[in-house]
This record gives sequence, C-alpha cells and structure tokens, in this order.
Amino acid sequence: MKATGIVRRIDDLGRVVIPKEIRRTLRIRDGDPLEIYTEKDGEVIFKKYSPMGELSDFAGQMCETLSKTTGLPAAVTDRDSVIAVCGVQKRELLGRQVSQELEAVMEGRQVYRRSPGEKAVAPSEGAEKYTVTVAAPIITEGDVMGCVLFFTEGDGSVTEVEHKLVQTVAAFLGKQMEN
Repeated sequence: MKATGIVRRIDDLGRVVIPKEIRRTLRIRDGDPLEIYTEKDGEVIFKKYSPMGELSDFAGQMCETLSKTTGLPAAVTDRDSVIAVCGVQKRELLGRQVSQELEAVMEGRQVYRRSPGEKAVAPSEGAEKYTVTVAAPIITEGDVMGCVLFFTEGDGSVTEVEHKLVQTVAAFLGKQMEN
C-alpha cells in the first residue's frame, strides 16, 4: 500500500471525500461502486468494484472460443481493465488498464469497427503494438460495463462475421449480468 500524505476527516454523516487527483488517477467517476474492506489493524480499504470481474472465468472461456473460431486475438474488458484475453501472451494485456481511446469507444455506446487509415486504438495502456479492429460495448440496464473486442498486431481488418460476433457476445454478457 502506498501512502499519499493526504488526510481527510469524516463528516457528521460518515462521509469521506476522495481527493480529485486520486479519483482522476484511478479513473473513479461519480456513481462508481466501491467495495469496502477492513483489516484487523484498523485499516479501511476502498477498491473499485467490477461486476464484470464476477464473470472473468466465463469471459475467459468466451475469449478462448472467439479466438479459436476466428483465428484472431480476443479480449473482454470491464470499464477499467482487461479481464480476459486469448490469442496472445496473457501477461501482455491481462489486468492492464484500458486505453483512453478504448474507454471513449465504450462511452460512445456504439460498435466500433476500424476503418483503413484510421488512427489506431490500442486495447490497453502500454500495448500500442496492438490495434483494436472491432469492439462492442457490454451494456447492462443502460450502463456500460465493458466491451468485447478483436485486435491485431499492426493494421488489420475484420469481416462482417467478426463484427456480428462481438455484438452478439457483448449482448449475451450484458444479459448474463442482469441475471
């Protein structure tokens, strides 16, 4: 654990303000759920809660199936990080923070399909050698929870089949989260 040197008081309603710099750095937005953990020595730990994290094993199986079926690397993300990947070395992407460009694609709530000559969208921070070719946001009860995507090393394109596959899997995962 890393000390920030920032001290905050609890108000009369039991609230604590998380400083703006920390919220920005950790990408905590208004309305984001936080899990609260306690330690025996009196520590209170706030951790961003990811409903998609509960489906990470299932998402991993979906990625494996997508990758084997299409021959393309596939990944599933929550709003903040890659939770499942298949088709490349897992350590390159798994658990890494999604790129700002991919975050913008998710917030756009539309299926993204890379056009030739278009600026590349990396799947995660520090993984600029990969290019997202198609991505579909996972939407549950009106909220964006993450996305399903295919990516390639360098430039690449996808067919209508891969386009429809990511849409279908994203919709399926969204429905699973509602149950």
